[in-house]
Amino acid sequence: MIAPIVVFTLVNGAVYALLASGMTLIFGAARLVNLVHTAFAMLAAYGMFFLVRESGLGIAESGLITLIAIVLLSLLVYQGLLNRVRQHPQAILLITLALGMVFQEVMLLRFTGTPKHMLPFVEGFTTILGVNVRNQYLLVVGGAVAVIIMIMLILRKTKLGITIRAVADDPETANLMGISVPRTLLITMGLGTALAAVAGILMSPVWTLTPFMWLSPLTMILVIVVLGGLGSIKGSLAGAFIIALVENLVVFLLPRYAFLNTTFALAIMAIVLVVRPGGLFGIMFEEEKL
Repeated sequence: MIAPIVVFTLVNGAVYALLASGMTLIFGAARLVNLVHTAFAMLAAYGMFFLVRESGLGIAESGLITLIAIVLLSLLVYQGLLNRVRQHPQAILLITLALGMVFQEVMLLRFTGTPKHMLPFVEGFTTILGVNVRNQYLLVVGGAVAVIIMIMLILRKTKLGITIRAVADDPETANLMGISVPRTLLITMGLGTALAAVAGILMSPVWTLTPFMWLSPLTMILVIVVLGGLGSIKGSLAGAFIIALVENLVVFLLPRYAFLNTTFALAIMAIVLVVRPGGLFGIMFEEEKL
């Protein structure tokens, strides 16, 4: 039983890592708790369904179009709505939650509530540790790892990354040093949303597509971000695989109580916060916020 637990922890953890890293990136720089984040992943999944299944485009072209469209939409949302009330956290929470519900209703009108399915991007299975793993899952893990490594390199090795980290650390000082804080936050919103879009694109053949599919991952991503430490991408990566492991342990070892996987995840988060109130890698324990 250990082998399937390990395999599916890697798959679920990779998707959670993409989503949680994107939310953390946005929070770390702009201090926005972006509740519409997983709805962007839902829109990306439906975008792939529309372009591949209904329009007949190739997978690569569909993925590129979907990614660009979702990022542009997020930039419009940020510039048109969120940036205007960025200093009011309560307003941000209400607006982003309302946006998620608006996107949900739009998908409901366009695609109805009937669950939709896509064929996998890659067919077949590969045997790993004695477990037959769908090649689509391997594509998800490989794609997620590649994108996360790329984002980490951008943050650590490029001028843009240094700029984002400077704004996250102290926006006033960054502004005095000639850094355009509004432009940096806009770029950060695009990068964070791109991670959510990639998750939706990669998982579109795996998920059952419904307009309500963004709600359940939202709870888990919030748990992961808090568990890892608000503003810490390292914490989000660690938290993603911890929560994925907890979920799979519940499913495989306690199948009768699999519906309690979110409850167990919340319990783990609570235990960690009692020991470390800032989370595993919270900003109160480290110098850098990203």
